[in-house]
Amino acid sequence: MDPALIAAILDYVWRVTPGLLVIIVTYGVLPKQALLTRIFLLIFAFLLVRDAMTPVGFWQLGVYNQVIWLRFADHALLLIILGAISLLMTLLVMRFNPELNRYLVWFGKNKIFSLFIGLAASIVVVAPVYLMYLFIPLEERGGPVTASLLIPLLFLALCGNWLEEVLFRGYLQGYLTQRTGAKKAVLLSGLLFAVGHVFLSATVTDLGLGIILFTLYEGLICAGVRWKYGVAASTLTHGLSIFILASGLL
Repeated sequence: MDPALIAAILDYVWRVTPGLLVIIVTYGVLPKQALLTRIFLLIFAFLLVRDAMTPVGFWQLGVYNQVIWLRFADHALLLIILGAISLLMTLLVMRFNPELNRYLVWFGKNKIFSLFIGLAASIVVVAPVYLMYLFIPLEERGGPVTASLLIPLLFLALCGNWLEEVLFRGYLQGYLTQRTGAKKAVLLSGLLFAVGHVFLSATVTDLGLGIILFTLYEGLICAGVRWKYGVAASTLTHGLSIFILASGLL
């Protein structure tokens, strides 16, 4: 394995371990009935492992003329490792939180149609960005992506965003739906999703308002998809959106 890759992974582990340990201990001390607090702790853990990817170079986010662009590291093995870790984390979260799994609604009335809606909604998410990209050279928004990276990138995008959707649209939106009603839960899910990118916009990067507005737009679409068509569909929406934006195909 590339020594530089090993060094980057060790740096990443060193950065996230202290915070994760504190979250795990706190989570273990909490009473089981503190469901909302447990959900937010899981979300905090996700935000930590996601945002720590930036300073170690696992991904890069930039702005060109107020337009956001995204690229992941040019290393297929790293993308596969990150995707596998995300998949494992998702399975562990669901394994050890049976009391929260009741909020997971995977599909709407028709599974195939739900997945189709998830796919179509990803196009809605990226459409405004695509229109802006028409006026920006590819080299100014991350440059081309090697074809051999596309499958590993798709794997990471789907697995990483499955975890995010389980937390935001499964647990959090499901919890809020039972307490505020479905429509208000959609709004809150979208708003809280944007809140989850505040530090990414202001401290980890300098993306500013652009990332907040985009994630609010994306979050509301994913929340609406989840409301009618389930978490599997919203995962497809979110994952494919990130893949398209990071693939250089636009």
